[in-house]
Amino acid sequence: MSTALLVIDVQQGMLLNPLRPYRPEELLARLRALQDCARAEGSPVIHVQHAGGEGEPLSRGTSGFAIHPVVAPKPGEEVVVKDRCDAFLGTGLDARLRALGIGRLVIAGMQTEYCIDTTTRAAFAHGYKVALASDAHSTFDSSVLKAPEIIAHHNVVLHDFAQVIDSAAVKF
Repeated sequence: MSTALLVIDVQQGMLLNPLRPYRPEELLARLRALQDCARAEGSPVIHVQHAGGEGEPLSRGTSGFAIHPVVAPKPGEEVVVKDRCDAFLGTGLDARLRALGIGRLVIAGMQTEYCIDTTTRAAFAHGYKVALASDAHSTFDSSVLKAPEIIAHHNVVLHDFAQVIDSAAVKF
């Protein structure tokens, strides 16, 4: 079964946000390591990019919309633009993955309780085997929980939809 890496919403507007996501440097390093591993194994790296509304940090045409340079796409890599938390909804992602013969997805990126959660569940619902890189997704503190608590909670909750695995243990 072929595997692809989905790198979700690792955009300038997320990482340069004044609120700062939890451990952004570690996130970027782990994402880059996952990309390097996937590329070395010949697995597709697919970048998912959120298009926010006008005036939002991830609006098209703004510096915030750009994928962070540390994890930027290499020539020929797919970039899927979405406008909702679900990377499958209205994007053609499922058709692209099926055309590539992908049956397993490794999911990593931003933002844990939104696009990581929703896309993990959607991938499972579309019949993919899913691996969530437990230490390669991040978020911001909320008014209720700190970012590490949100991440830990989702790693537990998403266990029913994905193999939750440390990024260093991911195989492509």
